[in-house]
Amino acid sequence: MFCDKKAVIWDLDNTLYRITPEFADKLDEVMAEALVEDLGIKMSVDECKALVKQSYKIYRDGGEYFYQNHQISPESLSTAYHLRKPVHMIEPYAGLPALLKQLPFEQYIFTTSTRECSERILKHIGLYDIFKDRFYSVEDFGVYKKNESADVYRRFCEKIGFAPADCIFVDDSYSNLEFAKETGMTTIRIFYQNNSAKDKPYIDAAYKGIQECVETLLNCKDKKHKASA
Repeated sequence: MFCDKKAVIWDLDNTLYRITPEFADKLDEVMAEALVEDLGIKMSVDECKALVKQSYKIYRDGGEYFYQNHQISPESLSTAYHLRKPVHMIEPYAGLPALLKQLPFEQYIFTTSTRECSERILKHIGLYDIFKDRFYSVEDFGVYKKNESADVYRRFCEKIGFAPADCIFVDDSYSNLEFAKETGMTTIRIFYQNNSAKDKPYIDAAYKGIQECVETLLNCKDKKHKASA
């Protein structure tokens, strides 16, 4: 399924590092602070945080409620939120850079984090040298989500110079994988507890954590070497 592919495209947040439940709660608070203190939502941070959580449960997007009901633009919230994102709290995966360097694929990142925030994250988790000039934000394509249309995935593939059929897309969010699959990509979901999306036909494989995923992809190393010999 994987070894004939040429490129792996990684999601960043909750894929190349783990968003623990504690960190997720902090991120909801940070988004609420951005909405109240930077964008002028007239409510307390605690009230706003509760709505952020509710919005995520309904739309898989903590900001969607505010786009629909408070005339907040996705661009303004993305900018304010990512400037506040507490990157220092992220715990890098030990040994991940060395493992990624062994993979027999071209590798890229496609994320909803802003470019500025992505660079801070990659430097913090020790992956910047691997992905320098190979990481892209949705903002590079004039959008702020990955779960609305397949078009942004097609444009991403054009940008990196690979046909979708030659790419593996790895993401923790199954709502993103649906549109990646629509373009013809092979899709992998990363999960951390139970594989809640195992019934989704647009997910080709699912692995518990990044380690299991990378180890599976490393199995292609010898096969690719033999094929080229």
